[in-house]
Amino acid sequence: MIKHSVFCLSLLACVSALSADVAPTFKVLGFSTSKDDAGHVSYEHEANRWLPKMGKQYGFTYDSTKVWTDCNTAKLSQYQVVIFMDERPEDAGQRSAFQKYIEAGGGFIGCHGSAFELNGSQQPTNWDWYHNTFFGSGEYVSNTWRPTSAFLKLEDSSTVLTKGLPPLFKSSPNEWYRWKVDLKTKPDIKILLSIDPSSFPLGTGPKPEEIWHSGYYPVAWTNVKYHMLYVNMGHNDLNSPGTGKDSETFANDIQNKLFLNALLSFGGVNPTDIAAFAKPGSKTPASGFHLKGAGMTAVKTGAGKAEYDLPGREVRRVP
Repeated sequence: MIKHSVFCLSLLACVSALSADVAPTFKVLGFSTSKDDAGHVSYEHEANRWLPKMGKQYGFTYDSTKVWTDCNTAKLSQYQVVIFMDERPEDAGQRSAFQKYIEAGGGFIGCHGSAFELNGSQQPTNWDWYHNTFFGSGEYVSNTWRPTSAFLKLEDSSTVLTKGLPPLFKSSPNEWYRWKVDLKTKPDIKILLSIDPSSFPLGTGPKPEEIWHSGYYPVAWTNVKYHMLYVNMGHNDLNSPGTGKDSETFANDIQNKLFLNALLSFGGVNPTDIAAFAKPGSKTPASGFHLKGAGMTAVKTGAGKAEYDLPGREVRRVP
């Protein structure tokens, strides 16, 4: 009886330790300032709900701001990681403060439209260091539409940023961008994820140019000179077909690993193995599957069978 009680107490202690919040060891500041694009705003709201939860679980404090005047040296110096959810600073002083922060070793995650620049737009081509040196991608060229999932290919498994990611996985729905500069020509850029050809055709239109049929499209990369990560993800699909509700970018646990690895490593913490973070029963295609077409509702056809049923598409196991 005594042994049983001791065992129960020990078990309860272990469970309590596992469920307890991790004490904060670093601070993260997110800029979420989009006002014009509902898909971007939805993403930012979701991120600002998800990040505090991850902070409690992985040991960081998250603050969010909607004003770019916070992009100043005094404010940035209080944080180990800064996130631009969708946009960029336009004021010269704010840009200078951000560049100094980055060059001093500050961590950064840029999402979706944070890398956007286009002549004649609200984010014109007027910040050479940021777009051509830091991101390396140059000007925005085009995008897919409607926001859809894609199969993403792991391009580099040697970095801590991609720790725990499989060779191939299904993304959350997103509006995908392409860029003027070929990132493979930039020696300081390490491409981490690209769109797998099995995703084509990608997008549903209605404009023909909004549907991609071929090509090479990096969607996540880092500049090895800095502590930075860019992810093309950041545009939720409002009223997703078949569901009638907003898509959830951060409901994708495998995709989240990249974001979490960056937060932890830039925050000065060795990322733990977060493979167990993925929910059981994920429908993400396993490594070794060959997929033809862009069907995005893969489900196993039966217990023990190594095939997936994509409506109107062929999916088969590679021998």
